[in-house]
Amino acid sequence: MPRETPDQGLYDQTLARRGRFRPQEGTATMTNILNGPTEFAGDMLSGYSSAYSRYLRLVPGAGVVRRTVDSRATTRLVLGGGSGHFPWTAGFVGAGLADGAALGDVFTSPSAEQIYRVAKILPPAGGVLFCYGNYAGDVLHFDMAQARLRGEGVDCRSVVVTDDVASGAADNAAVRRGIAGSLAVFKVAGAAVARGDGIDDVERIARLANARTRSLGVAFAGCTLPGAAEPLFRVEPGSIAVGLGIHGEPGIRTVPSMPARELAATLVAALLPEAPVGNSGRVTAILNGLGATSHEELYVLWGGIARQLDDAGIEVVLPEVGELATSLDMAGCSLTLSWLDDELEELWAAPADTPSFRRAPAQVQAVDGEQLAVAVPEVGAADGRFAEHGGAAGPEVDLARAVLVAMLAAVSEAEAELGRLDAIAGDGDHGSGMTRGLRAAVEAATSGHSDLSSLLRAAGAAWSDKGGGTSGALWGVLLGGVADGLAADGQGYSASRIVAAVSLGCDRVAEVGHASVGDKTMLDAFVPFVDALRAAVDSGAPLGAAWSGAAQVATEAAAATADLRPRLGRARPLAERSLGSPDPGAVSLALCLNAAGSVLAALPA
Repeated sequence: MPRETPDQGLYDQTLARRGRFRPQEGTATMTNILNGPTEFAGDMLSGYSSAYSRYLRLVPGAGVVRRTVDSRATTRLVLGGGSGHFPWTAGFVGAGLADGAALGDVFTSPSAEQIYRVAKILPPAGGVLFCYGNYAGDVLHFDMAQARLRGEGVDCRSVVVTDDVASGAADNAAVRRGIAGSLAVFKVAGAAVARGDGIDDVERIARLANARTRSLGVAFAGCTLPGAAEPLFRVEPGSIAVGLGIHGEPGIRTVPSMPARELAATLVAALLPEAPVGNSGRVTAILNGLGATSHEELYVLWGGIARQLDDAGIEVVLPEVGELATSLDMAGCSLTLSWLDDELEELWAAPADTPSFRRAPAQVQAVDGEQLAVAVPEVGAADGRFAEHGGAAGPEVDLARAVLVAMLAAVSEAEAELGRLDAIAGDGDHGSGMTRGLRAAVEAATSGHSDLSSLLRAAGAAWSDKGGGTSGALWGVLLGGVADGLAADGQGYSASRIVAAVSLGCDRVAEVGHASVGDKTMLDAFVPFVDALRAAVDSGAPLGAAWSGAAQVATEAAAATADLRPRLGRARPLAERSLGSPDPGAVSLALCLNAAGSVLAALPA
């Protein structure tokens, strides 16, 4: 927190030492919500304590403390560190965890006075345990506050967290800094306090947890101090900084960007060698986001981490995935493994209720897994559900597969452009959704299908399932309609029969989507295509030539949608913004029809 009379000169000097200078008047900053840089930490803590006043009270100019304390507690647990890492540490003040937290300014340790004030405002107890990350300023100020309390007769002790494997060698772990693994230490120490342990046991448990906790962090982009116009540090595009500290301290190396499965393997491989001798094979794991990495990305990464740990024969107990120790807006994450024994596992699983970490008592009896075992058929699988006719597949089945493959190639090449068009008045996912759906359709079509209707139904079901969104649903309906049209009467796939089936697919799309020509949807290209295809076939043109000509009509119709205002769907509220840009659904349909035409053009006249 800032002092009550902020020293602007000191703040400017701090930025200068970090190679940063306070922006000139009128210069845009990268922190969007603030009253001023020197007020940021204090304003944040004031707002936080107001939002969660049911949990805690503000200690003006120092930090926060619990509103109530456990009746059995004979020890007080006080955390601390710089601001900018929320929820670490103030977010963990509450039942079953910490009694208080002292907060300094952004990336700055709290002062000895702040720490002392937080500890003194708590009800007297048999002892006070300080727990914090191993940073020079924090150690200095906590030691000073500890000495002051001891001078007043308070049994005060400290446990410094040293979980970051990138910041020191294994044989000199005491020099390592503390990062997100701090939560594992805080949690078990807080649970020990809640069950009434004395200061000796709380300290012992915290030290044991720290000795068994290891973390490694990576960054994809730097963080930005409030009031600054540029990041505190940069990571080159296409690179990952491995071992970077939560304030931007240098990492151990920079490596090229990699798929999530490889990043998972990198993180796990760095931590497993430091497993304690004779460990139980059980860990808790914390996958922590550093501020600007989405939860969805973290879950993608966690899937790989869980597989790596399972392959190593390690049992994971109550893992946590989310933002627990951030660094303002840094893009990155860290993995923590904390090896458990029976006592640590019990304390890790114990109830807690804080603004940012909550664990309810285990009250629901587990259901026998066999009762939940339900066989779910694979969507799009080639089985009896789709078989309309027996016998071997005809040439039209191979032709349909080739059409889907050509459509996938065309849409994949245009994926970025389709996304750009969709982002003008939508959410930008049309290209990726089309590619995902078509890929699933192609995969479903490669299974053994005895007839064209079977293949199209399977492809449509897979497209709808994997593609998702409006386009996935509509293409599923489209292919299903074509399949129904082809299965409606006798054998044979004449050009006129194919036209009728495609027309049925178009009608189904209009019916399900409640759309018509002029609404700026895929129908604005589809209806002209069907009309042109029917006219060409009725005039005697071969199917391949008729299809190619009609596909060109669809392309022109899709381009003409740029002059329309959307009357349906997600783009409707932003109708004016979409003027001048064609509808992405119409464009992707035209791409698919042209790709199909390139295959059908090879048919004999």
